[in-house]
Amino acid sequence: MRVLSVVGARPNFMKLAPVDRELVARGVEHVIVHTGQHYDRGMSDAFFEELWIPVPDYHLGVGSGSHARQTADVMQRLEPILVELRPDLLLVYGDVNSTLAAALVAAKLGVRVGHVEAGLRSGDWTM
Repeated sequence: MRVLSVVGARPNFMKLAPVDRELVARGVEHVIVHTGQHYDRGMSDAFFEELWIPVPDYHLGVGSGSHARQTADVMQRLEPILVELRPDLLLVYGDVNSTLAAALVAAKLGVRVGHVEAGLRSGDWTM
């Protein structure tokens, strides 16, 4: 089984760490794609080192820009990777631009999508 995780921002990295460890422990091929939404060392590389996350297999280098620009860039750069690798499952994390973009591309290509979030609930439906 091949699982591809797409991350791009600090909150994503923290959620990725235990998922990566569990997938590797189960012998699942886990491909990590870093979109580069948060691209400087303090907002990216340091988290990979401190959380013992492997160096990403792909780095899209999206960088800063408007929400529309980031989303479009992730979609354009991720699509050929998904076409080539055809993962059994694409995992997205949190609620950042990279999450939306990756889920859209995967859905359009017929790749199953899983969403990892903290699971916290406020109970307030007006939020």
